[in-house]
Amino acid sequence: MKKLFGTDGIRGQANRYPVNADLALRLGKALGIRLKSHGHDSTRVVIGKDTRLSGYMLESAITSGLVSAGCDTYLVGPVPTPAVAHLARSLAADAGIMLTASHNPYDDNGIKIFCPRGYKLEDDAEADITRLILETDLNTDDIRSDQLGKAHRLDDARGRYIEFAKSTIDNMKLSDYKVVLDCANGAAYNMAPWIFRELGASVIKMGVTPDGLNINENCGAMHPEIVADMVKATGSDIGIALDGDADRVIFADANGAIVDGDRVLAAMAIAFKKRGTLKNDTLVVTSMSNLGLHDAMRRHGISVEVTDVGDRYVIDAMRRHGHCLGGEKSGHLIFHDYATTGDGIISALQVLRILKEEKKTLAEFADCMTEYPQQLVGIRVKEKRPIEEVPALAAAIRECEADLKDAGRVIVRYSGTEPKIRILVEARTVEQVDKWINALTRAVKESLC
Repeated sequence: MKKLFGTDGIRGQANRYPVNADLALRLGKALGIRLKSHGHDSTRVVIGKDTRLSGYMLESAITSGLVSAGCDTYLVGPVPTPAVAHLARSLAADAGIMLTASHNPYDDNGIKIFCPRGYKLEDDAEADITRLILETDLNTDDIRSDQLGKAHRLDDARGRYIEFAKSTIDNMKLSDYKVVLDCANGAAYNMAPWIFRELGASVIKMGVTPDGLNINENCGAMHPEIVADMVKATGSDIGIALDGDADRVIFADANGAIVDGDRVLAAMAIAFKKRGTLKNDTLVVTSMSNLGLHDAMRRHGISVEVTDVGDRYVIDAMRRHGHCLGGEKSGHLIFHDYATTGDGIISALQVLRILKEEKKTLAEFADCMTEYPQQLVGIRVKEKRPIEEVPALAAAIRECEADLKDAGRVIVRYSGTEPKIRILVEARTVEQVDKWINALTRAVKESLC
């Protein structure tokens, strides 16, 4: 059976298969039929979106499919992805749907589905929905006019999430902080500034004028140097850069230095362990995290569990073993005591809470690890052949591993959401990193481009 769902839902170029109105309509029907078949008589689905122009198309199509299958929909408009996960739980909905391509350019879009508990769908549920979409006629003629669903506009969705986010730090006063907040012209543009202002912070807003086409464009977590420069220029205490759907965050300290997910996770793990709140004394990260993080955790007696790349794998490991802190270098940070997915806003609030309690600057707080030199490159490819079946690339990987031994590593993997291959090389010296990045890049371009 053909695969529709990647590591983060269905994603692709908007208005082209599979992210077009036809498939969105079928997905709405498939989800509605599946929910009904599992005994959900009165079925409710929350639908949110980011600020992409194509969101209107997908929202309308999915709503039509769900309503035709007898499901009620609650449309919440532009809200962060984690807000949809939260609302699905708080409204006792049967599912939540977020229309977003996260950090991708505006021309892409995607569909993420959450279960009633606010977690991304399990693989078997995705496979079942895929089968319904691709292999059945999805006939809903048996749903008569009086059995159709209704579409509701949930006007207070923004306020609900704002109050929830503030409660995660017990509405701590943040009036000591001057914050530069970049919302990436995305889903949090009309929500995140209110949260920090209501807690008393002085907020300089950036990326809050979405036009449907400028999401992630030279702003937000994909371009943290912009917020870092603004922090220095305005004498602010901290910079907070969200991505298009606000499920990831990258920070900048008062000196204009960028602080990525690895440093934040390491510092927060150490702080939590001191307080006795780091469950199982364990931090969960992906294989992309810097080896310097592992060194720092060993020094503090903290175990590190490593998963495949993707926040869903981090969350799965946290759920299985009862861990409370995990995430990715890219800025997906999961505080599982409060959120069921990466949440840039809640992550920023947790960091500010610890900074205030410890009376530290972000630079002091994040000075907890020494990073190995590392470089990550992404290369567009024409096909995604198994890496072991690409002789030149497989040979280059073996040579790199033999050279680095235990003092570095190489990771070569295909993107789960884009036609790209990603190459990560980490070593003790910059010269080694450059040497092997160049060699592996040549092998990819000769074989896959």
